[in-house]
Amino acid sequence: MPVFLADVKGDLSGIAEPGTANDRVRSRAAEVHQQWTPTGFPAEFHALGGAGHGIPLRATVTGFGPLLLSKVLRLNPTQEQSLSLIFHYADTKGLELVDLKDLRAVVAFLTSDEGKRELKGIGGLPAATAGVILRSLTALEAQGMADFFGEPESDTGEFPRRAGDGRGVVSVLELPAVQGEPRLFSAFLMWLLADLFHDLPEAGDVDRPRPVFFLDEAHLLFDDASEAFLEAIAQTVRLIRSKGVGVFFFFVTQSPKDVPADVLGQLGNRIQHAPRAFTPDDQKALKATVRTFPESAYDLGELLTGLGTGEAVVTVLSERGAPTPVAAVRLRAPESLMGPVDAAALDRAVRQSPLHARCAQAVDRESAYERLTGARDVQSEETAPAEPRDAARTSRGRRRGGEEPSAVEQVLGSGAFRSLARSMGTRLGREITRSLFGTACRRR
Repeated sequence: MPVFLADVKGDLSGIAEPGTANDRVRSRAAEVHQQWTPTGFPAEFHALGGAGHGIPLRATVTGFGPLLLSKVLRLNPTQEQSLSLIFHYADTKGLELVDLKDLRAVVAFLTSDEGKRELKGIGGLPAATAGVILRSLTALEAQGMADFFGEPESDTGEFPRRAGDGRGVVSVLELPAVQGEPRLFSAFLMWLLADLFHDLPEAGDVDRPRPVFFLDEAHLLFDDASEAFLEAIAQTVRLIRSKGVGVFFFFVTQSPKDVPADVLGQLGNRIQHAPRAFTPDDQKALKATVRTFPESAYDLGELLTGLGTGEAVVTVLSERGAPTPVAAVRLRAPESLMGPVDAAALDRAVRQSPLHARCAQAVDRESAYERLTGARDVQSEETAPAEPRDAARTSRGRRRGGEEPSAVEQVLGSGAFRSLARSMGTRLGREITRSLFGTACRRR
């Protein structure tokens, strides 16, 4: 089945290469009656914005949305509301925020004298809040994260697919190059999930999931998250269960307490490896973990602390929707390589992907930045002394009462904008509907 997983440490690329036999592999295969065969699995490797080895994954600022971007920028609730106002204005005016310079241009415009008039009817943008947003964008760019925002935007519908031999493709998101900025990649995974959830049709109770997502280091997703963000996660997980889109989503973390109770309560399947229990706090956490399992004939406290490598306790939802009894299990011996492949093999796999030709090169087309700066250039030219023969033309460009059209009105009324709007159909000039996370809902 198709799988999407985040490789935080950079050691999962070996899934594409056949494994090598050793005494431990042979012993485990014999214990679980496995006919072990070295096997590599169809895999594609991705990287956020091309940072590292992988097909670049990108999202437009408009597509990413204000809620997730607020988490990345570490904005407080008041600043988050102001950012939502900026997105709302850009949506209603058809100003696409493709990359960070587009967002900068809109913020700069809305804090100008002319921009303040534009927001008069729907609230204002305080200069102090605008300054915080701009400084946060600068910090994000300094960390090398600007390349993630842009085009071509990744199509989440391409992840749940199969190779020519019918096996599901494993999409590996290589994160070692950006592991110092966990907020970005954790927010990206939620953007991907929200976008995929919006587009997948209802499938009901499927025998096999269409895609399976593994979110490693899940605690990073919830650290310092706003209340609105946590509510959106809980509601998304709840809707995935109720809608039945055939998506399995695993939060991978060392302790259940890393996942908020509202989210944890929506999860039906659980795989628990050996927890740490070396300190008094660890012992307290272990007792709390034991209480979250269904009643069992096992002494779970003793069982959990005695689990070895490749061993776990498992409980899932039965067909009746009730948790099954706890079962102690041993995992099959891995048939792929346990460790990273060399850089040359990784680059070769990236270039051979059918997605590489379309996604490798970033595209910087005309968007909000070009339109707003172009409007200012036009306005500057019109304020310069005009020749007598141009005076009539200038007066015709004015509205009744002698009032000059605003910069945004000049952009929307320009021939270049109308031509672009016609070429893109309804994508521009409409208010973009947004999902739970504030991400733009694309039409495919």
